[in-house]
Amino acid sequence: MLKVDNLEVAYGNIKAIKGITLEVNKGEIVTLIGSNGAGKSTTLRAISGLLKPRSGSITFNGERIDGVEGHEVVKKGICHSPEGRRIFPRMTVEENLDLGAFLRNDKEEIATDLERVLTLFPRLRERIAQRAGTLSGGEQQMLAVSRALMGKPTLLMLDEPSMGLAPVLVDMIFETISAIRDQGITILLIEQNASAALEVADRAYVLESGSVKMSGSAKDLRKDDQVTKAYLDRKSTRLNTSHIPLSRMPSSA
Repeated sequence: MLKVDNLEVAYGNIKAIKGITLEVNKGEIVTLIGSNGAGKSTTLRAISGLLKPRSGSITFNGERIDGVEGHEVVKKGICHSPEGRRIFPRMTVEENLDLGAFLRNDKEEIATDLERVLTLFPRLRERIAQRAGTLSGGEQQMLAVSRALMGKPTLLMLDEPSMGLAPVLVDMIFETISAIRDQGITILLIEQNASAALEVADRAYVLESGSVKMSGSAKDLRKDDQVTKAYLDRKSTRLNTSHIPLSRMPSSA
């Protein structure tokens, strides 16, 4: 479905992405894990058309989309729930959800999708007329994911959906991610919570300093001693790649 080949993205003279290659197959949940500054969010922003790559290619369903404007990327079936939620605080929950469908004109299907997201997140139904800025952090995250779903994606990209949430809400968010995949939507997920991400994902890529350093099935990576030590240490809330020898890190995805 999605193929990223030798992607390079720079902010001025600083290379944020240094030749990343990865792919996401239809029906998968694929996660990108890595420390802050590893290039995870930049990768998603390039895929969604918010950043133009310096080189490399991004192919979605056989069509090159690197350099395509963001709204055109949405039309092709890729929707992005960004880090930090980015909801519209002065607008109601319903108005935020309506904006998620702003490129659509299939009114009956929009109504069906609205009912679907309110079933996924019943708390939003209870607060449908409430201003989004008055919601709790967890409710705002539910709204951000739901707004992206209203774009009717075939590929949903989620950037740090559990950030800042209480453990009970983290569990709920990841259960919902699995439910979204069960509805036929492919997911590309960024998470600092590596343990939860590897639990829900089919495959994973580990990013360090703008490059892919490890990749494989999530199940295998969870069992890998080096990954466990570096990424799944419960005493640390941040990912740390310093424990993994470079010899253990294949340069290709």
